Amino acid sequence: STISKNSLKTSLLQLECHFTWTLLKQHVGLEALEETIVDHIKFVKEFNITDYNILSYVCHLKNSNEEALRNLKKAEEAVQKQYPGEIARRSLVTWGNYAWIYYHMQRYEEAQTYVSKVENSCKKLSSTAHGKIQLPEIYAEQGWASLRFGCHYYERAKNCFEKALKSEPDNPDFNAGYAIAMYRLEILADRYCEETRSCLEILKRAVELNPKNTTLLALLSLQLQRLKRSDEGERYIEEALQITPDFPVFLRYAANFYRKKGEVEKAVKILKKALALTPKSVFLHHQLGLCYRFKILQLKKTRYTPQEEVENLIQLAIFHLKTVIDKKPTFISAHSDLANTYALCERYEEAEEIFQEVLQRNNLCCGEKQEIYFNYGNFQQYHMNSESEAIKYYIEGLKMEKDSYGRRKCREAVEKLLKQKIEGRLGDATAIGTLGLIHNLDGEKQKAIECYEKAIALDPNNEEYRNALFELQLSI
Repeated sequence: STISKNSLKTSLLQLECHFTWTLLKQHVGLEALEETIVDHIKFVKEFNITDYNILSYVCHLKNSNEEALRNLKKAEEAVQKQYPGEIARRSLVTWGNYAWIYYHMQRYEEAQTYVSKVENSCKKLSSTAHGKIQLPEIYAEQGWASLRFGCHYYERAKNCFEKALKSEPDNPDFNAGYAIAMYRLEILADRYCEETRSCLEILKRAVELNPKNTTLLALLSLQLQRLKRSDEGERYIEEALQITPDFPVFLRYAANFYRKKGEVEKAVKILKKALALTPKSVFLHHQLGLCYRFKILQLKKTRYTPQEEVENLIQLAIFHLKTVIDKKPTFISAHSDLANTYALCERYEEAEEIFQEVLQRNNLCCGEKQEIYFNYGNFQQYHMNSESEAIKYYIEGLKMEKDSYGRRKCREAVEKLLKQKIEGRLGDATAIGTLGLIHNLDGEKQKAIECYEKAIALDPNNEEYRNALFELQLSI
């Protein structure tokens, strides 16, 4: 019998699985994500069900449905090993993914079989459910998938783990996911200069429930470092190094800790060890690139710069950062890092090319765009010696009103530049007028009015300043 495609589609949309959680591929580098998950499976023996499920979805997004089915089979095997007593309950997401993949392969009979499997299991598990069922582990699975798909999904991940924890407040896995989501949200809030409650207690609780989870130990230490409690943090890093000396995810955080502490040699050593274990990891390449760039800047400050050593470090930094942007084009700050490294060694055309490519993208979030404007403004100011271009791009960053780290940097840079011009030239109407614009963009109306009045006194025929002043006076 032929199954009606429409009724099948309706049933499919009722399922709780990766295909109905709207995880969009434009928010991730698929290649990098696939490598991250494969590495994770290799080094983490438990919780592979979650990994195989998301890997099957990533394979589907890469148009390899056969590969997707192979990973679902592995997820099923993991369920049988881990939860032999609750196979149906633990397989709902996997079966939902099966149904969707068969549907995309136009194998509608098989798709329907899996839809029915889910629906029947849900009926047995809960008298009211119809393919949709509110199970804590399904919320958690959506939470882990959301964390994997990047910063657009952190808020959702947090909500998923909160829902899961309502049913099982002491579940170690749910607490781990919740802590990671909260940690990442705090990092994100920092970027947007938003107030947020510290995740320190949440991390401590997760570590209590997962004393051997070195990822959590490392995040706890990084959090303590951010709170200027570095010595306390380092004890956790050292403890974790004893537990998992060869776990790359942990090593990457440990290296990050030492780099931020200024112990760059130690960081490089740890990163090289981790890279030998997972040679494709984007994060490791990025961290190494940053370490080498830091060393270049240090050497350039010394009195007799050893040219050969600098050249060598430049090659290394460029190699690692290039690897990052090739594998993960959505990693915006890595583009700035690479462009800035090219600028350091006077390869200006290559720097310009990277900046232009990113400036022309239209899918960046506000903070990313402001950071790019700030970095490009710096490039114009310090490498191209064009103050007017620099000012133009800093102002572009300010015109986007959402507060962020990048916006604040633009504001500092442009104000400093304009004040230098004004003091140096005994008042230049353009500089004073532009400073008026800066104050205006930041809602400092009184200061803006003063600047425009000064600018008009110096340049009485300037229509732009007259209009701006008129508008401001009307708005007060």
